[in-house]
Amino acid sequence: MVTDRRLGGRTTSALGIGCWAIGGPFTYDGRPAGWGEVDDETSIRMIHTAIEGGVRLFDTADVYGAGHSERVVGEALGQLSADVRDGVIVATKFANTFDEESRVAAAGRPTAADIRKACDASLGRLKVDAIDVYQLHGGADNAAEAEVIVAALEELVAAGKIKAFGTSVDAPAVVATFGRSAHAVSAQMQINVFGHRAESLAAAREHGLAVLARTPLAMGLLTGKYDLSNRPALDDVRRDTPWWTYFDDDAMADWLQRLDKVRELLTTGGRTLTQGALAYLWALDPAIIPLPGARTPEQAAEHAAAIPFGPLPDATRQEIDDLMADSPERQ
Repeated sequence: MVTDRRLGGRTTSALGIGCWAIGGPFTYDGRPAGWGEVDDETSIRMIHTAIEGGVRLFDTADVYGAGHSERVVGEALGQLSADVRDGVIVATKFANTFDEESRVAAAGRPTAADIRKACDASLGRLKVDAIDVYQLHGGADNAAEAEVIVAALEELVAAGKIKAFGTSVDAPAVVATFGRSAHAVSAQMQINVFGHRAESLAAAREHGLAVLARTPLAMGLLTGKYDLSNRPALDDVRRDTPWWTYFDDDAMADWLQRLDKVRELLTTGGRTLTQGALAYLWALDPAIIPLPGARTPEQAAEHAAAIPFGPLPDATRQEIDDLMADSPERQ
């Protein structure tokens, strides 16, 4: 059994659930940015199933579905009893611009006034009095820009609108700047079997921040569901993105070959491939809290069932690292 994790002054489950996919379709800088059509009742049952399985952390963003993901999360948690709801931590993000009606979004560079406005809007969509963890989603690339953002977030803490904050911008200088604040509790970054940015992980470690691992399943490639003849739909964000190449025409075959190298190691001890990918992260660093996305109750149940297995043996984790040494995400 993997143990609970510290997230600032609170404890939470060693596993969270990412809520990008339940936001539904939207566009970002002119590109499809959703994961396809969604059914809100199914999404709500997914969240409830995750909680029943021991998950107490949900990560979303105001831009996911142009506000829709936050609304679904707020509705799902509002249906819980007070004692269950009090144990759940919601992390959301700010910095992008969007229109809820047209579902059109774009990158932003937020001012202090923008952040206050975005926070108030997220509070309304989530139906909460204070946001547990409020995360920078973009718009600050260096320490000087991050300092301005941190100052605005400190004002929100003082106003009682957020309890703590973190950064989803994983540039080491930004992570370090956030880490110097007493109210910063987390740094979110891309980490999975294929690799991670070592400098960012080191910066989070140095400042005692929880590490929220996005793309722990390589956008679904590490579930084993996809192959060259079965890829996400053309209007799925995973097929047209500047951030990952897992499903690109000229790269997917290479990623699948790397997966084949470690498939047996990841399924050790009776784990599914998905559960092994999560267990790898727990073995990599005890500060890591994976945030696999989920759209259905069945996916949430499989994710949560990884918790009793615990981390992979360290020798197995090391063998995976050796086999993945040539991965582009480790260079």
